[in-house]
Amino acid sequence: MKVHFISIGGSVMHQLAIALSKKGYRVTGTDDEIFEPAWGNLKEAGILPAQIGWDETKIQPDLDAVILGMHARADNPELLKAKALGLNIYSFPEYIYKESLHKKRVVVGGSHGKTTTTSMIMHVLKKQNRAFDYLVGAKLSGFEQSVNITDAPIIVCEGDEYPASAIEKKPKFHFLYPHIAILTGIAWDHINVFPTFDFYLEQFIIFINRIEKGGMLIYNESDKVLANLVVNNIRDDIQYQPYQVPPFTIENGLTTINIGENKGPLSVFGNHNLMNCLAAYYACAELGVTAIDFLDAMKDFTGAAK
Repeated sequence: MKVHFISIGGSVMHQLAIALSKKGYRVTGTDDEIFEPAWGNLKEAGILPAQIGWDETKIQPDLDAVILGMHARADNPELLKAKALGLNIYSFPEYIYKESLHKKRVVVGGSHGKTTTTSMIMHVLKKQNRAFDYLVGAKLSGFEQSVNITDAPIIVCEGDEYPASAIEKKPKFHFLYPHIAILTGIAWDHINVFPTFDFYLEQFIIFINRIEKGGMLIYNESDKVLANLVVNNIRDDIQYQPYQVPPFTIENGLTTINIGENKGPLSVFGNHNLMNCLAAYYACAELGVTAIDFLDAMKDFTGAAK
């Protein structure tokens, strides 16, 4: 596979480029500016562009895919040439989906708590020695990259509602088509992208409608806006799993969470973390992880930050 990145220096774009290079793809890329840590990471991987700036000669008919980053504009000379040649042009999430067609896709959406919930699922699957790929918006403790693409049967993605690329204005999470979807809540704080609250809500309705048939929506029922949106857009071909703050106790500063008949200590605390934890459990349960194993894995989870 030959893949070219237009705007390879982005925080997640360069991570995807490295992941595909590790998979054995021939990867090239360009950008009009590249800063650390992308510069050092690309150099270490051996795919740092020889020079800064756009280079139309990199766009050749034998490219299998051109991946367009947010930093590239609609009049980008490489993009225009790729269009003229009729090449396959993808936004970042569109390409992630292409690489994940035969995987079970877990996508965590919502206005807040996406990274934490995603990292909890990743932490548990890693402790369980499960093979999985991932896409997350931050560098996490215990993971070398924020993007990993292999032949694993599962992919766990943080899915946000920002535009996918300079030419694809639809939200990123519209392109991931989850089998297991999580929505952590809805808070309209992107007025620069979504001018009205109704328009913002519509993006989440579309996301729900793109859950694969037979899939599951795990949603925070304590968020009244989200709960009403779900109730008013029920599908009969997916399952629903509501969640809220689970039962817990605090003794000597230690939080213990209850999941069914099982209890386990956590290294994190607060209602938001408890809700994120329960959402992560429901996703992991769909992937075959028992409550006992989940709680055992979660006892040393200390947060998303590296």
